Amino acid sequence: MRTQMGTPLLSLFLFAFCVLPLSVRPDLASDTAALLALRSAVGGRTLRLWNATDQSVCSWPGIRCEDNRVTVLRLPGAALSGELPAGIFGNLTHLRTLSLRLNALSGQLPSDLSACVNLRNLYLQGNEFSGLVPDFLFRLHDLVRLNLASNNFSGEISSGFNNLTRLRTLFLENNHLAGSIPDLKIPLDQFNVSNNQLNGSVPAELQSFSSSSFLGNSLCGRPLEACAGDIAVPTGKVGTNGGSGHKKKLSGGAIAGIIIGSVLGFVLILLLLMLLCRKKSAKKTSSVDVATVKHPEVEIQGGKPAGDVENGGYSNGYSVPAAAAAATTVAAGAAKGEVNNNGAGSKKLVFFGNAARVFDLEDLLRASAEVLGKGTFGTAYKAVLELGSVVAVKRLKDVTITEREFREKIEAVGSMDHENLVPLRAYYFSRDEKLLVYDYMPMGSLSALLHGNKGAGRTPLNWEIRSGIALGAARGIEYLHSQGPNVSHGNIKSSNILLSKSYDARVSDFGLAHLVGPPSSPTRVAGYRAPEVTDPRKVSHKADVYSFGVLLLELLTGKAPTHSLLNEEGVDLPRWVQSVVREEWTSEVFDLELLRYQNVEEEMVQLLQLAVDCAAQYPDQRPTMSQVTKRIEELRQSSLHEVVDTQPDAAHDSDNASSR
Repeated sequence: MRTQMGTPLLSLFLFAFCVLPLSVRPDLASDTAALLALRSAVGGRTLRLWNATDQSVCSWPGIRCEDNRVTVLRLPGAALSGELPAGIFGNLTHLRTLSLRLNALSGQLPSDLSACVNLRNLYLQGNEFSGLVPDFLFRLHDLVRLNLASNNFSGEISSGFNNLTRLRTLFLENNHLAGSIPDLKIPLDQFNVSNNQLNGSVPAELQSFSSSSFLGNSLCGRPLEACAGDIAVPTGKVGTNGGSGHKKKLSGGAIAGIIIGSVLGFVLILLLLMLLCRKKSAKKTSSVDVATVKHPEVEIQGGKPAGDVENGGYSNGYSVPAAAAAATTVAAGAAKGEVNNNGAGSKKLVFFGNAARVFDLEDLLRASAEVLGKGTFGTAYKAVLELGSVVAVKRLKDVTITEREFREKIEAVGSMDHENLVPLRAYYFSRDEKLLVYDYMPMGSLSALLHGNKGAGRTPLNWEIRSGIALGAARGIEYLHSQGPNVSHGNIKSSNILLSKSYDARVSDFGLAHLVGPPSSPTRVAGYRAPEVTDPRKVSHKADVYSFGVLLLELLTGKAPTHSLLNEEGVDLPRWVQSVVREEWTSEVFDLELLRYQNVEEEMVQLLQLAVDCAAQYPDQRPTMSQVTKRIEELRQSSLHEVVDTQPDAAHDSDNASSR
């Protein structure tokens, strides 16, 4: 009996071993059939390249496979239109990333999308989907990124989002959602519900997000205006009767304190005004010792005080009287011309080469000026001369070398001549003052352009402008490196990339790292500094390449190296980008202002890859600046060969840039 049963059992095991390996093939076949059904249903230019006769579906554009299954489906801006039929996503059960953003898809989301239980990233923004946000989405417990912005979804925001415990990004802006915002207990990093029909107060859990996340609704409460009837109650113990509805009245002592404080404050302001008037009159007859004058914190473009803005962050002609006074004080201090220990001080500006000598030190003293910003090497000012010409003046700090060394090194800087460098026109040296005079760049810095004005009047920076800035900066740095193995910039960052009126990039602050001592605030440049650099005065060519790589990432993502949305405290921009790409959110690293332009995503990905190569951990893995420049030139040429519409697609003008 045992012998008779052995043969059937052996046959069964042999059958299982032979058939089970082949069972994977029908799974990929079902994925292929589902994708072909998608092509038939919604069309699109990218889907025309899907050919059923190809050897593998995994080689089709927008498709990525793992373990012989389709895991990524990305079709952004692929001219898809119509409704997504049911029965497609039920076969794509291994999907982890689905991106159908910036198309013209309509109707409701298909119910079989609920079968994609492995989904981590779902990007459907910029379509015409309608109806309620379906409940089946709340069963996709692995979702980390969900973007439903710029559609026609209606109804209320469900509390079912609390089921998505791994969710970190939720974008619902530019829809027709109504009602109140539920209490969301999930730890979101990014959130936006602007431009809907919501009302009520902002839940406490979401009040840490900026006001731009809630604008365009009838909402109130932090970070928006206070709701009607809200009363600011001082912190402390409530009354012993425990009644929360009782308003807490101010005591007589508190009222008296407020009155006395107000009177004292008024008197103090009067005294300060009198003191300022006396100082102003005294300036007409005597010099002011600049060492005793404190620089004011001046608000400039972007809403940051001058003390928090790097020296390249020009304010684009933002007139600030207090700043003008500070700049005049600096010039007065320089005019004293105090000699150094060797008695070799000079009261003259020293010009370089063929620079036009249309002004002298006295003209500079009389110029009206304003603070542009405070940076690693000192404070920068905009000086408007009496003849109408404008220059930028940098007042160096922490210069510890002798006058002879200073002259030798600054003359090497002044000899640098390239169209993508900010030319150094003149300098002034005394024991107490070291001033550098540059051409003034009217468009300010790349940092101010990227991170300054985020309001409605902002001009979006398209691919042509950003890639042109990248190329110009690369050429400027490449020129510096061509001057010798010991010539490097040493302080590459977005605030040191200045722009002309035509958005041509000009590299500034080159060569200054050798003039000053170690920076008193090393964290200012930590986000750009290569990991092997220990002394900021000794930076190699490859360290410059690393900093330039971070600059490229900033240009592509719209995020500063220390941006709060880099998800983890202490995570720098290169590591954040690499983690995002590793998690298959590649297109989501880009600034939304870039994603609004069609036909350049391939070039954007190429520049992203170049940036990652530049920011490699080890110096020998980084390219040279000559190689970097050549690669940017090539990808710029490839994008110019296509017919690129430099204006956003009309169908997507409503895309919200506030979720950057």
